Amino acid sequence: MGSSEPSSRSVQNLVLYAASAALSCLVLLAGLRHLDPNRAASQKAQQQKKEIAKRLGRPLVSTTPYEDVIACDVINPDSIDVEFDSIGGLDKVKQALYELVILPLRRPELFASGKLLSPQKGVLLYGPPGTGKTMLAKAIARESGAVFINVRISNLMSKWFGDAQKLVSAVFSLAHKLQPAIIFIDEVDSFLGQRRTTDHEAMTNMKTEFMSLWDGFTTDQNARVMVLAATNRPSELDEAILRRFTQIFEIGIPVQSERNKILQVVLKGENVEPNVDYDHIARLCEGFTGSDILEVCKQAAFYPIRELLDNERNGRKLDKPRPLRQSDLERALSTSRKCKKAASSGLQSPLWVRPTDSEDDQIA
Repeated sequence: MGSSEPSSRSVQNLVLYAASAALSCLVLLAGLRHLDPNRAASQKAQQQKKEIAKRLGRPLVSTTPYEDVIACDVINPDSIDVEFDSIGGLDKVKQALYELVILPLRRPELFASGKLLSPQKGVLLYGPPGTGKTMLAKAIARESGAVFINVRISNLMSKWFGDAQKLVSAVFSLAHKLQPAIIFIDEVDSFLGQRRTTDHEAMTNMKTEFMSLWDGFTTDQNARVMVLAATNRPSELDEAILRRFTQIFEIGIPVQSERNKILQVVLKGENVEPNVDYDHIARLCEGFTGSDILEVCKQAAFYPIRELLDNERNGRKLDKPRPLRQSDLERALSTSRKCKKAASSGLQSPLWVRPTDSEDDQIA
């Protein structure tokens, strides 16, 4: 009896020790899970993957933790509200983009034979700020039905050595799993600019990894993955990067006919008087970008509101603001020109030369 009591006590001690160790492991794992800096991003990525799987009509894609971080920046084309019809002007550029970029993504069977008709793997849009480069990129994703991966440098940077290269690799591996896919890089010169001896080692490794993986996809004829980039400083790009962009399009300052179309697109569906002379307003907007014209129309739309408020203060109630008049647009243009002149003050960039109204848009 005496010998059995110590043995049973030791068994109890072992069981208690094992239970306490298991409980400690569970508490430690729970604590580490809550301390994980990527926990919120992983949860968001999981939800994002469910939405992508629902749109594509297939089960959830098996991804790595690094791909989950990138999945947070995946945009379903169905949720993009920009189409080619919502972009005024740039008819030649839109036609070329449809034939060279959108058609291979939508109809891959037409480009399956031979190497000459292989899909484009790199497209660059360059031009002054506000000319519609980012809108064109969104429209391409919408029209092609391709998954849109918006690459942000902040998501690729990490304090852990080697993680940046793994995140760059995750961009391409996730795009391959979700193809057809578009990898979009806005202001690409800030990420893939010219390599210098003063660059940080992590940034140099990221650029090298990106170019290496990009070349890997160009050798796969069946991969429907394209790198789409936009910049207003093409001269800052590395020569090796420029070589990988097989198609380069210049998105310049719109000419008068394009400004007319931009005005009609911006004011479509708005409460506007029918006798507005769009050609006259387009002539007054010489040198303006599409973004400038949009801001002018927004400013002009406030004048009917101010007039309504003035009438209310004078005791005259109106049901709704009056329609937008041509005089409102002219007044807004006058104010906008004064602001632009004060802001520029002769500091025009030598990189851009504004075309005259007789020039057509060009495709580089």
